[in-house]
Amino acid sequence: MSKSYLLLAVLALALTATSAQAADPLPDSLTLGGVTLYGTIDIGYAYQNHGVPPNSELPGNLEYQAFTTTRNFAGSVSTVASSGLEQSKIGVRVAQPIVEDWSLVGRVETGFNPTSGHLTDACGSIASNAGKTQGNQTANADSSRCGQFFNAQAFGGMSSPNSGQITIGRHNSLLLDALATYDPQALSYAFSFLGYSGFTGGAGSTEAARWDNSVRYSYQNPQFHLALLYSSGAQDGGLLGHAFGADIGITSGPLSIDAVYENENGAVNLRSSFDDPTAGNPVPLTGLAAYISDDTSYSVLGKYTFDLPQQDKFNVYAGYSHIQKAHSDYSNGNAQGDYLIDVGININSSADYNVFWVGGRYVASSGLNLVGGFYYITQNSWTIGLGTTGTQGVGCAAAGLLCSGDFYEASFVVDYVFNKHYDLYAGVNYSEVTDGLAFGYPGTTVGTSGSQSQTTFMVGGRVKF
Repeated sequence: MSKSYLLLAVLALALTATSAQAADPLPDSLTLGGVTLYGTIDIGYAYQNHGVPPNSELPGNLEYQAFTTTRNFAGSVSTVASSGLEQSKIGVRVAQPIVEDWSLVGRVETGFNPTSGHLTDACGSIASNAGKTQGNQTANADSSRCGQFFNAQAFGGMSSPNSGQITIGRHNSLLLDALATYDPQALSYAFSFLGYSGFTGGAGSTEAARWDNSVRYSYQNPQFHLALLYSSGAQDGGLLGHAFGADIGITSGPLSIDAVYENENGAVNLRSSFDDPTAGNPVPLTGLAAYISDDTSYSVLGKYTFDLPQQDKFNVYAGYSHIQKAHSDYSNGNAQGDYLIDVGININSSADYNVFWVGGRYVASSGLNLVGGFYYITQNSWTIGLGTTGTQGVGCAAAGLLCSGDFYEASFVVDYVFNKHYDLYAGVNYSEVTDGLAFGYPGTTVGTSGSQSQTTFMVGGRVKF
């Protein structure tokens, strides 16, 4: 372990020396004729006391927190990693005036792993581990980024400051967009549950954090903003049925508050699969293991900014999301990225989750940022049917299956911003999952008791253009 800390310290000193001496040759904006090219490269080094080896396709390469798909921790991990603070990406924005106060607008963006050159492909990370025994897999998890050429957003439309903006294409869910504003760790993979997992942004299903075949309308002024989002669903997009979302927000001086509602039908939930030597001769899956759910969430998010001497600021963040997951009758369709799924494991079930978070960010005029966040999830003792045809549900304890559980995470980051193009960071994240939410980890009792914890240290740097 001492060697790992030494490697972290050496890397931090090397990055600091290099960046402190570097000039800033990049222009403020790479814009020509209303078209802007932008991007981020985020790389670093991570140490985890419990984890699994990195995967070249998974966003960020590592399972940064104990809230994972694999339940697969096999030992300590010390490795080069990526996208600790922000998904590495490249994209194009368009804003071209056409008539009066109307403009054509659009965006295409994709995330990639700079340590491998691969487009981020979480579904691919699960597929590459299929059939491997627990404890012998590499990092893998579900996501809405599944190797699509544009795995973030891809949309176009029209915008007017007086009438609002309407766009059609692939959009972030409204809650995912709101979380980017109200998460103290700004959706960091390595230091934020809200960033690492699309569970909250997808109203309980991470594949539903981005909606294909969707129409979005938004309007804003300095005191009020409104957004509506509708999707007709897609048979190859991870959200098989229609979905609707609404976001209403107000801003009054240093205070801003948003309320977000989302309803999704036919959301795909991939599950890591492995050969269980105690299962005899399990029936082989024809695709990736999955179940389909109908999800509903209600969220309230807030931020307050304190102005401090010397133009420093301190932002306080808090949020709450209530998520309801229910059995869905959808049986046809594929995951994000058109990955084939097998929903034969589908069960008639319902569960409630409550997600809370709070944190603060100190922003100094010198460029120093100090950020702390705390995240908590509780899962109820849910009901489960004994089949897929709507049979009467029973309590999970009576069925001997997944019962109530909790997840905790606390993180702290020091981030020094040299200018708008370069910054260096170092941080630590501790997370623990217990009881029903820890189901499947080695050493836990099936669905009733046990826990798994993880500590992650990471240092890194970002280049933005």
